Order: sequence, then structure tokens, then C-alpha cells
Amino acid sequence: MPTDSKQRFSNRVDDYLRYRPGYPASILNVLRTDCALTPKSVIADIGSGTGLLAQLFLANGNPVYGVEPNADMRRAGEEFLREFPEFRSIPGSAEETTLLGASVDFVVAGQAFHWFNPQLARREFARILRQDGWVAVISNERKKDGTPFQRDYEILLRDFGTDYGEVDKKYPQREKMEQFFGAGNFREANFPNEQIFDFAGLRGRLLSSSFTPVQGHPKHEPMLERLRQIFDAHAQDGLVRFDYIARLFYGRL
Repeated sequence: MPTDSKQRFSNRVDDYLRYRPGYPASILNVLRTDCALTPKSVIADIGSGTGLLAQLFLANGNPVYGVEPNADMRRAGEEFLREFPEFRSIPGSAEETTLLGASVDFVVAGQAFHWFNPQLARREFARILRQDGWVAVISNERKKDGTPFQRDYEILLRDFGTDYGEVDKKYPQREKMEQFFGAGNFREANFPNEQIFDFAGLRGRLLSSSFTPVQGHPKHEPMLERLRQIFDAHAQDGLVRFDYIARLFYGRL
């Protein structure tokens, strides 16, 4: 298991691209109303990965710089977004984007913010943002305790995840956003999101997570056996549902 956060997903790129959720288009409505987002706004997507968040803004007409430190994820994003001429793929990180100063209107981060060094990232975001620019932190937070399926899946992650507990604590929450933006300097909006999976999809979604043991690890096969049991116990018409809250934190630095 790679310990460097920038390399953790190198062996999970295909599953990540195929089985991770996208982001609700209603997020754009909030940014239009509250932050004056237009199709001309220049976006820096930090930790852009396979391009799921960048796709949302590109479809809105925005030019997007996708800044991604992991070469495998970056190549997957370039392929996934190849139809969008306004996408620019950049090898860089949250702490050192390599973008010019005062060059973007929005800095956005999807399912990546918890891997950043918040102090260094904040300084870098302030450098590349134009005057009155905005930062938006967006993440799909999986519901853990609303249905028997959700509860059993959460238990599986805690039983088999290599460092699930540590990673789970890092996800963006209000207190972390207060530390990043400053108390009272940001707003929050939440949106429902979901995925529907057959067993192959559920397996791919599980294996897309950086804390699940890979093939060859002694916990890998027992984990998949448990997953099969959970699926068989809870599937309806051969399908299970992942429910999320897509959380948007946004503000100025």
C-alpha cells in the first residue's frame, strides 16, 4: 500500500474512473448565484484525478486547468476529457500548482482535499486566484447508517480497510473548513447524489478506494467474500444503491 498520498491511486485508476460518482449539476447553480460563476470563469481543479469534477465545469463551457500529481490518474483524466478543447492537464500539486499568479477565477477541489497540506495549499490558492476569486471544496460523502446495506458496507470497510479509520477522519467537515477558510468566511450547501450497482459495479466501487487491500493481500479475498454476502443479503432485483450527500464548501481567502 503506497504511503505517499500522491501515489495511492496508481493501481486503482480504472476502477476509480468507472465506479466513482460524478457531481450534481445543481452545484453550478449555487456558484452562479453566490459567486458569479459564468462560462468564461477560469477554473483550476486541484487534484483533478480522472476528471470527474473537471467534466462538470467543462460541460458548463469553462476553461479548466486540471492539476494532478499522479501520472497514472492524470493520463486517465486526459483520455476521459479528450473531447473538451478547454481542458489543460497540468502536472502539479495543491502545494505547488505551477500555474501563474492571479490566473484563475475559481480554485475547486473534488474528492482530493483531504490529501492536501492545508496551510501550504491555502497559500498557493491565494497566489493563483485573481482578486475576488473563490475556492470551492466539493466531496461526495457516502451515507453510512441509513439502511442495513449501508451499515454492513461500513462494517466491511472497518474490518478490512488497511487505514480506513485514519482516512475517514480527514474528509472535509465544517471544523476543517473553518480552519482553512476562517470561521464565518465560508458557506455550505448540500445536494443528494446516488449510484446504483450490480455486483460487478459494487466490487469496482470497493476496489476504487485507496484503503482496500489489493489482490495478493491476505485480506483481499476474504473481503470480496464478505462483499458478496452483503450484496446477496440486500440486493433488490440484482441491484444495491449508494446514497451520498454531495457537500459544497465555498468562500474567499
